[in-house]
Amino acid sequence: MNANNSGQARTQTQAEPTAPLDKPAQDTDTNADNKPGTRSPAKDDQNKASAVPEIKYHMNKAYNIVPNEKGVESKVVLLTFDDGPKDQKWINGIIDVLDKHKAKAIFFVNGYRIKENPELLKLIHDRGQPIGNHSWDHISLKSQPLPKVRKQIEDVQKTVKELTGETPVFFRPPFGEGGETARQVAKENKLLYMTWSNGSLDWTLKTKNKSTNPDKVVKNVLDQLHPGANILMHELPWTVEALDTLLTKLTDKGYSFVDPASISLEPPAATGK
Repeated sequence: MNANNSGQARTQTQAEPTAPLDKPAQDTDTNADNKPGTRSPAKDDQNKASAVPEIKYHMNKAYNIVPNEKGVESKVVLLTFDDGPKDQKWINGIIDVLDKHKAKAIFFVNGYRIKENPELLKLIHDRGQPIGNHSWDHISLKSQPLPKVRKQIEDVQKTVKELTGETPVFFRPPFGEGGETARQVAKENKLLYMTWSNGSLDWTLKTKNKSTNPDKVVKNVLDQLHPGANILMHELPWTVEALDTLLTKLTDKGYSFVDPASISLEPPAATGK
């Protein structure tokens, strides 16, 4: 989330928070077919319907991913990467590792970066990874008026749809600062609002002495590890370098990787959990 932003709309003076700042979402909408917690394939893509995973999980009030029913594996983590798309080499490096471990991750993208690198957004999509909405300019939305928040979110929805044919269903506010207005707009756009529950702190690491950064990324995640952890990472070189080791260690500890498509878009209360 602490991307190298530039331009008046993206100048940031605040540091990335190390924990979610907002209260958890209490409501989201269902999909366009009004079938709670499911996702329907596009009308021109019905042949992929059989590939849509079963909905087995939901997000709780702490932004953790938890099973809908007893008997479903609870020792899982959700992988996420914010602030892209930036760099083809980094993106391919991340996805190569994800493919190796048969994992999916949500790539939360910024609109201004899509505008600069539309081919990189297509690359993420074409390689089979889900795309999330991270607002257009990576600004704190908490104190912004409704029209501006709506534009920050809905312009990303529109652009991703135009470039990939699919509309995001997950939203993460920059800095974890969305407020009730962002929740409202997310709900209207059928987006599941989330921050995170495990911050890798990769955004705090510097290029100086960067040889130790991958180890720090791994340690930061493992120090906070718990069932259902919603892990925040970024498209950064040391995170790319750390990823294979991190996923291997998570697997060795008995964790598996949640497919975002298996997460309900309903609020926790609606699942009865």
